[in-house]
Amino acid sequence: MSEARKCVVSLLDYGAGNVRSVRNALLKLGYEVRDVERPDQLAQAEVVVFPGVGSFGSCIAFLEEKGFMEPLREYVRADKPYLGICLGMQTLFEGSDETPGVKGLGVIPGVVRRFEAGEDNLAIPQIGWNGVAPYKTSGALESIGSDECVYFVHSFHVPLAENLHEWVLTTTSYGTDYVSSVQKGRVMATQFHPEKSSRVGLKILDNYLRGVGGSSADAAPPPPLAKAMPRPRTAPRKRVVACLDVRSNDNGDLVVTKGDSYNVRETTAAPGAAKGAVRNLGKPVALASRYYEEGADEITFLNITGFRDCPLEDLPMLELLVEASQTLFVPLCVGGGIRDFTDSSGATHSSLQVAAAYFRAGADKVSIGSEAVTAAKAYWASGKHCTGETGIEQIAHVYGAQAVVISVDPRRVWVTEPAKAGQHESVCVCEPQGVSGPNGERFCWYECTVKGGREGSDLDVVQLAKGCEALGAGEILLNSIDADGQNSGFDLALIAQVKRAVTIPVIASSGAGKVDHFSAVFDATDVEAALAAGIFHRKEVHINQVKQHLKERGIAYRP
Repeated sequence: MSEARKCVVSLLDYGAGNVRSVRNALLKLGYEVRDVERPDQLAQAEVVVFPGVGSFGSCIAFLEEKGFMEPLREYVRADKPYLGICLGMQTLFEGSDETPGVKGLGVIPGVVRRFEAGEDNLAIPQIGWNGVAPYKTSGALESIGSDECVYFVHSFHVPLAENLHEWVLTTTSYGTDYVSSVQKGRVMATQFHPEKSSRVGLKILDNYLRGVGGSSADAAPPPPLAKAMPRPRTAPRKRVVACLDVRSNDNGDLVVTKGDSYNVRETTAAPGAAKGAVRNLGKPVALASRYYEEGADEITFLNITGFRDCPLEDLPMLELLVEASQTLFVPLCVGGGIRDFTDSSGATHSSLQVAAAYFRAGADKVSIGSEAVTAAKAYWASGKHCTGETGIEQIAHVYGAQAVVISVDPRRVWVTEPAKAGQHESVCVCEPQGVSGPNGERFCWYECTVKGGREGSDLDVVQLAKGCEALGAGEILLNSIDADGQNSGFDLALIAQVKRAVTIPVIASSGAGKVDHFSAVFDATDVEAALAAGIFHRKEVHINQVKQHLKERGIAYRP
């Protein structure tokens, strides 16, 4: 018996964020994808998929400018097959706290609200994996287990309310219980990103699309409220992130490398590599694919070469991202070179343009390093004034705070007593990781460096983290020059200090040498994620071993 014909998916791309991953997910599942470029094309669409990240206001402005508002509203109200993702769900409501006064499609009653920091100290935005609790049955959730997780990245949510009873499909807990997906008839939308939720997300996508035009994806009528309450609560999961430092070797090929205190060249001759050669640990996409299969919750590519003279369209990392996003359906972050620059042809490019190119190539987040130090110093020097001119502010405005990661490269500055640290006295720590300075000093503060750790800045990590959060960054990737490559564990004093200073998520990096180091950093600092590189590259520790260890320690993780 031949398989039923798959529907043709009409993809509504409003130009912000990583739509390539949605397209790749649909192609992976075997669906034909056609772009919706004009409002009149909606009438002929078999099913419309509307993915979106960025700001509510920017999205609505696009829909209005291109004439989509009323045709899309009519399409959804007519119960035609529609799947909204993230902002594609939020636009269905009447409005959002993100852009007061701007009206949404108004198909579903209610206003999208901002998460509020509560006593549970949950970071905002919510970035990471969480569960979904079914409010009613739906073919879209067929074969999705109770312990399965999906990927969220958002600062705004739809509060659970009685007037949404007929719409709610699933709820999720993040401080409060909120609506994580809706479905009524053939209209469905998710706050989470199925295209970034690995095999679970692809299954939900396929379930829904297979049911379009039939009954299998239709949601069952909502249960009586007495039976719908109470719902099981879900929990955010700690993320295990695989990082790949990517640079060109002496032959010009892109390779994954790893340094000891940021030195990536062989100090002695090694099999297949001469002394002084760039340490080669494999091809970027091949290694990333291995980590995806092992269960990495996120994959980060850090470009440590810079490719400073390349024309923007020829940046080697763009091709890498295009290839990686075809098969890796978890969040991808790229760092290095997110700055204003002039290429070899004399053309100038802003950091926003560079970020936009990376998003179009398949990145979900961009990581900003040395330029963040410059921006934070200017912020404090101006009396905490946000000009809107920094790359952080511009990228966050267009793509959302969750798209901007600040990569911090701090080093210890040792002093005999906190008073000797001058303006940094209040952030001194005593004997981090049980070590003292080269001359027996017991105290140090953490200075942010630039240019790959080669230059200091006289800016401490707390100043950087707070300044960048104020400028609009959504996450901190916290490295450590001192712990890098030492395999002696994360610098818990450094990580705890930054975690206390900000309300945005923090990723711990540098120093992991065994599975116990992951549970230690989660227990001691409550960071949202922990990252490793060399131990994964060299197969000293496998990601699934880390997950098994977290399970044994009772730490919430994604299976």
